[in-house]
Amino acid sequence: MTRLRRLGQSDLATVPLILGGNVFGWTTDEATSFAVLDAFVAGGGSVIDTADVYSAWIPGNKGGESETVIGAWLRRRKRRDDVVITSKVGMWPIGDGKGLEPAHIAKAVEGSLQRLGTDYLDLYLAHQDDATQDQGAVAEAFGALVSAGKVRVLGASNFGAERLDGAIRAQHDLGVARYQVLQNEYNLMTRSGYEGPVQDYCVAHHIGMTPWFSLACGYLTGKYRTAEDVKGPRAYRVGRFVEGHGPRVLAALDAVSAAHGASLAQVALAWLAAQPGITAPIASATSVGQVEDLLGSIHLTLTPEELAALDVASRI
Repeated sequence: MTRLRRLGQSDLATVPLILGGNVFGWTTDEATSFAVLDAFVAGGGSVIDTADVYSAWIPGNKGGESETVIGAWLRRRKRRDDVVITSKVGMWPIGDGKGLEPAHIAKAVEGSLQRLGTDYLDLYLAHQDDATQDQGAVAEAFGALVSAGKVRVLGASNFGAERLDGAIRAQHDLGVARYQVLQNEYNLMTRSGYEGPVQDYCVAHHIGMTPWFSLACGYLTGKYRTAEDVKGPRAYRVGRFVEGHGPRVLAALDAVSAAHGASLAQVALAWLAAQPGITAPIASATSVGQVEDLLGSIHLTLTPEELAALDVASRI
């Protein structure tokens, strides 16, 4: 259980980096995905994040593509016992079921397990809050998965502090497994989804935060410095960063990067890892080279002055 407990803040040890699987079956084909996964594990990585909805937004896809690719890799490489697999439910409807309806949760987990080719998930998260559902009923549905051995640790994603507190209170009152992990957007460009009440709550209640879009859809790698650079499948998300305080953030990253001989991505991830309540950032890669670069952040420690400079530059 040590490896699983490291996903929360109940243990001082941390997982250094989580590999995002949203690109598998989207911008990376199976062969490339396998190479990325192989490189991640070879470099010391162990936690792989996915969701049932990845990547239903692509024409011709139905959802579950990422889980299917990861499942094929697990089967062919026989790696299930030495990796941590996390998935999510709540954004992808199945028939008439949707959101965090208890029946939908029960059905969705079976689909994820089948696609991943495993009989348990190390971590299963509510992908987004669902205010239409009674939090007690949701708590019972997730708790039943843990009791049945289908899920080992529970988490939540895209929750505000008040609703997260309500969910955990319901879990406590019912005596069922509680959320130990949170997955909200958080990076040097977008800080409001975590800092403030959510961060305070996570730190106070020992909930490990594993931020998504840790590199702001690639903007923090430095590849989108001008409006002309804004191209590709995530261009619509990064266009807003090119103006405003984006160039200021990149300038601060450039300075710290030069001082350490590190990439901008490594510096951005190191800044995240140093923030209170962070268990590990999530970052995706579409090539072996990108994986190796991301893993380099594990060994990078920023000085208090560098952390402060990045903090100032990234505040709107």
